[in-house]
Amino acid sequence: MADPIPGTTLPPANTRFPLRVVGLMSGTSHDGVDAAACDLRLSGDTLVLTPLGHLSVPFPTALRSELVAALPPAATTAEAVCRLDTGIGQAFADVATRAVDELCGGHADLVVSHGQTLFHWAPTGDGVRGTLQIGEPAWIAEATGLPVVSGLRTRDVAAGGQGAPLVGLFDALWLAGRPGTAVALNLGGIANVTVLPTTDGAPVAFDTGPGCALLDAATRYVTNDRLAFDADGALAARGLVDPGLLARLLDEPYYTRPAPRSTGKELFHLSYLLDRVGPTPPTAEDLLATLVALTARTVADAVRDTATEVVASGGGTRNPVLMATLRAELPGVVVRTSDELGVPSQAKEALAFAVLGWHTWHGLPGVLPGATGARHPRVLGSVTPGADGRYPPGRSPGAERPGRLEISRAA
Repeated sequence: MADPIPGTTLPPANTRFPLRVVGLMSGTSHDGVDAAACDLRLSGDTLVLTPLGHLSVPFPTALRSELVAALPPAATTAEAVCRLDTGIGQAFADVATRAVDELCGGHADLVVSHGQTLFHWAPTGDGVRGTLQIGEPAWIAEATGLPVVSGLRTRDVAAGGQGAPLVGLFDALWLAGRPGTAVALNLGGIANVTVLPTTDGAPVAFDTGPGCALLDAATRYVTNDRLAFDADGALAARGLVDPGLLARLLDEPYYTRPAPRSTGKELFHLSYLLDRVGPTPPTAEDLLATLVALTARTVADAVRDTATEVVASGGGTRNPVLMATLRAELPGVVVRTSDELGVPSQAKEALAFAVLGWHTWHGLPGVLPGATGARHPRVLGSVTPGADGRYPPGRSPGAERPGRLEISRAA
């Protein structure tokens, strides 16, 4: 099997026994913590992932309010960031403890924490200069007694990458060998894709634009915070697309930037939307219908010339209006959810970070250079030791790294 990262090697032979890993994720929707547990073991050149379950826990109301108040374009203070770093770290620790107890039968070997992105420093057309994820991992290590891999995005940025999306390695291993050109799509707050190559080479992973970020912001706005999101696309289903507003939204320069590229709520937020609505705002239903059209169009425009199959995951897959609109934008392309391929759509990113943490623990690069723009393969993140002080075991030379990822059913 071809090696996606030439010259890298497999970890020591004892990693052919399962490593039980809990992945923790909070994305650009910043509504809570997703945890997914799995066993990871090597079989030949295949990394076998056995899902053990997942759970999603909302942030405490006061903590989420503090987080929203500190997110761009709002100003914040060092005190607020410190308080959030602690509060989110403790929230992640609580969820990790639950995951070990409820999903792992009380035993796990490693926790991998994405943390919560507070700021992604991506000046227009100038690459990514920095990225900040908060949620101090020491709280997780102290609560669980387990080693914690965290801070995975920063090393990719330091190596010249975008730092996002980081799931390219997972997608490349998982979808390896599928016919045609497979595209993995995550419909979170920001939508991102991994486009697999049809020949030798690295995949390309990039943010297409808003996934649910503007949809959720608009829903809260038009309902005076009564609703946090448009459940089942009910509002959008009753509306009609406003062509003028859609054209103004599609005029955003971000969509013409070459891949790899990344963005976040630093750009796509409520004020951004209201600035483009104009003096005669559409009805609430028409506004939501137009934003559905925006997300579907920008995703489709990013992949329509290459994709033969789109495998979608994330919260947006639960919006049937969005999924139907995406399918209409991509005639002839199979659009399915990751559930059909054995990866629960709500757990996919947490599982992807578990796989990245497995690579870090064994001294293996977790970034595909062509995917994010990083100059070299790099081992991602930092390790906070657990109660027994364990550090990663390192890497033995001479063997090839995993060439594919297999999803196995739990025993």
